[in-house]
Amino acid sequence: MGKLTLTTFLTLDGVMQAPGGPDEDRRGGFACGGWVVPFFDDAAGEFVEENFDRAGAFLLGRRTYEIFAAYWPRKTDPADKIASRLNGLPKYVASTTLKDPEWAGTTVIDGEEMQSDIVRVKDALGDRELQVHGSGLLAQWLLARDLVDEMHLMVFPVYLGGGQRLFPTGGLPTACELVASRTTPNGIAIHTYRPTGRAAFGTFD
Repeated sequence: MGKLTLTTFLTLDGVMQAPGGPDEDRRGGFACGGWVVPFFDDAAGEFVEENFDRAGAFLLGRRTYEIFAAYWPRKTDPADKIASRLNGLPKYVASTTLKDPEWAGTTVIDGEEMQSDIVRVKDALGDRELQVHGSGLLAQWLLARDLVDEMHLMVFPVYLGGGQRLFPTGGLPTACELVASRTTPNGIAIHTYRPTGRAAFGTFD
């Protein structure tokens, strides 16, 4: 049985919006796009490649899908591990508006059966992963339904004071176990967490 994994870049204050460029996502007047670039190093790149090596299929939100689809199909070097997997493996897009995707291997899923479709795709992958990258609104939807098996949080040493956050107010109180952790030379803390159920509470008294 496969597992659903979420990988996302985060600031210290939990922002995940527009990590890759100033104009990637200016919703809400966000003016801090491109905050990943000054810190991204070879060790972070190695982790990302290791992650993509485990992929069996991809599940993306519409906005992230469109960003990927505008870039990765033009990367045709077979030695590029990320491009070869994104271009060659099945891609599923959670969207009610995308009707005719041009990127080969793309299937749109939406509607009342989306949750069962996602579980079906994941379970068919054997020892491979159904991977979610970025896709903030989709990630929140999945977390609210306990559909994420593991989270890779790449925390960058910067805080922005505003922007879309991975864990919004009103999310499910959830406990996790730390599966793996590493830090890159430029200070990116990479943590892999596995949700274990509802959060418990206590007192030191």
